[in-house]
Amino acid sequence: MYEQVSHSLLNQILDELKPEISKRNLLRFYTRLGANFYAIHSLFTHLYGGRDDFLQQMVKLVEVLAMRYIERSDELEMLDIERESNHNWFLDQKWVGMALYAEGFAGDLKGVRNKCGYLSELGINMLHIMPMLKCPAGASDGGYAISDFRDIDERYGDLNDLSELSANLRKRDMLLTLDVVVNHTSDQHDWALRAKQGEQKYQDYYYCFPDRDIPDMFEETLPEVFPETSPGNFIWDEQSQRWFMSVFNAYQWDLNYSNPAVFIEMIDIILFWANRGADVIRLDAVAFLWKKIGTTSQNEREAHLILQLMKDCCQVTAPGVVFIAEAIVTPTEIIKYFGEDAVIAKECEIAYNATFMALLWDSVATKNTKLLTQGIKNLPNKLNGATWLNYIRCHDDIGLGFDDRDIVASGYQPRSHRKFLLDYFTGSYDDSIARGVPFGRNLKTGDGRISGSLASLVGLESALQINDPKMVDDAIKMIILLHSMILSFGGIALLYYGDEIGTLNDDSYLQDENKASDTRWIHRPRIDWERAEQRHHHGTVEHRIFSALQKLIGVRKTIPAFADFNNRELVEVDNEHLFAFIRNHPEHQKEEVLVVANFDASPQHLNLSVLRRRGQLPSMQLRDLVSGVSPAIFKDDLVIPPYSFYWLSDQHTSAIM
Repeated sequence: MYEQVSHSLLNQILDELKPEISKRNLLRFYTRLGANFYAIHSLFTHLYGGRDDFLQQMVKLVEVLAMRYIERSDELEMLDIERESNHNWFLDQKWVGMALYAEGFAGDLKGVRNKCGYLSELGINMLHIMPMLKCPAGASDGGYAISDFRDIDERYGDLNDLSELSANLRKRDMLLTLDVVVNHTSDQHDWALRAKQGEQKYQDYYYCFPDRDIPDMFEETLPEVFPETSPGNFIWDEQSQRWFMSVFNAYQWDLNYSNPAVFIEMIDIILFWANRGADVIRLDAVAFLWKKIGTTSQNEREAHLILQLMKDCCQVTAPGVVFIAEAIVTPTEIIKYFGEDAVIAKECEIAYNATFMALLWDSVATKNTKLLTQGIKNLPNKLNGATWLNYIRCHDDIGLGFDDRDIVASGYQPRSHRKFLLDYFTGSYDDSIARGVPFGRNLKTGDGRISGSLASLVGLESALQINDPKMVDDAIKMIILLHSMILSFGGIALLYYGDEIGTLNDDSYLQDENKASDTRWIHRPRIDWERAEQRHHHGTVEHRIFSALQKLIGVRKTIPAFADFNNRELVEVDNEHLFAFIRNHPEHQKEEVLVVANFDASPQHLNLSVLRRRGQLPSMQLRDLVSGVSPAIFKDDLVIPPYSFYWLSDQHTSAIM
């Protein structure tokens, strides 16, 4: 009965569409709309069904979907059709990404286009350009305080430059990833400016209150995101005489998704960027989309419904586009952003594996894998039709969001262990070689996060300062080891710009008053391209790291078992310095790869006979797929050198040179 009501409503909506839509032959659009409308109507009704303007809002939504479909190019439409016929295309092992700031990487979008050859040389085929939309000078949160969702900041170029870059990437079979900041706007966005002027329509776009009664109720349970620089969750606006919710920074005002006009605006913006060539859209701060008094206003059920509705709408207009959920939350919560009770992703196809990232850093500091193994053992299974984004370092800080139960099970006390990690990576711990800096320290709770480049956090900066070749060698090994983990774990590996040549901390941000209070700028460098040329000179730090990663990426792409179909089996070993897992070919189970890593400064061994007795490793002549040679084995004990790893198989695959 409800489905009949839904289709009756659809017919009514189609009768009310604008002539510029209704008079067009949009057979494919209407076919997709019909296939998805029941879900769209159900979700829209759940979120907004009690409103008097429900029908008008539904008509507006369908008009937006239709107009963006009409604007979609023939080339992008063909990509949609191709990806609809192979809906698991993004699970392939060939995808390896890099995240970068256009300004820091190459100055602007034209510069990025000119450096596409460099990315291809490394093996990158998915480019994530960090936010580059218009933001107020000095109050941008690194590009996440948007003042215009449909225009590029002139520092980076213009929309034509983006179109040229997008076309260049498609010729190279490279994906383009762009951000859409869905949770908030800058307080200088046109919507915010009109809200300040008292326009009710735009005040309704935000959480806006004339007094502290409701804000104070929210504050009872809302945590502080940036307690050092932006305490509290509301800001007083003198012009409008209103309190506006500002969960992140005072100049970032949270959007009110209980208003359907906000949802329609944001899906229009998502499709706007899809039509400009984005293959992947990263939805920022999705955990915060729904606010509810008496809760933390994170991970609310309605936030998931909003994402499901966004996905269903995108399936109608641009089904070849996939979503990344930027939700740095607990493992049990992050899994939900793929969509619950589904086979394929109903919300976002890709999510950041922040748990794996944080666990890897724990092993770097402790030189053991107790917590890493424990944490991965308890990482929930994801959907078959979804994948992880595995990374070591990103533009943001490194949080220590481990599950306390996993910390205790690993033999540590949660509070003291987190303090040790914070002290270790900020160089406060005795004998620490890390050169990170703290971020977001909460003096009330003692919590804190970590900033710093990958190279500086693993000791390369310290080693170069004292000119210690052994330390340099160990740091380079650790950089390669960490990348071997994200390239083999299962999912899309995401490198961070500068890591491929060992870029150190950049202290120049301290000279900019708009950045000096935000330590994350220490790992948002400007690439020194003269130094990058050293990658061609044998024996340099740049050459050793770049060539090793180039080789790893090339080998990864030849290993079908590294495609992501939940085909990973954790191997629990007696040696606490080793981390091991097996990857299986999704169709040919005999094609297995044993991945084993040693996080210790001394050689370690793994007894293969134990694995064989468990049935985790068939009897075979093991060969390392990276080096192409058989590793050292003594009486069935596999020896793994310090800070090293193997990708082992009985395949007769030669190493890619």
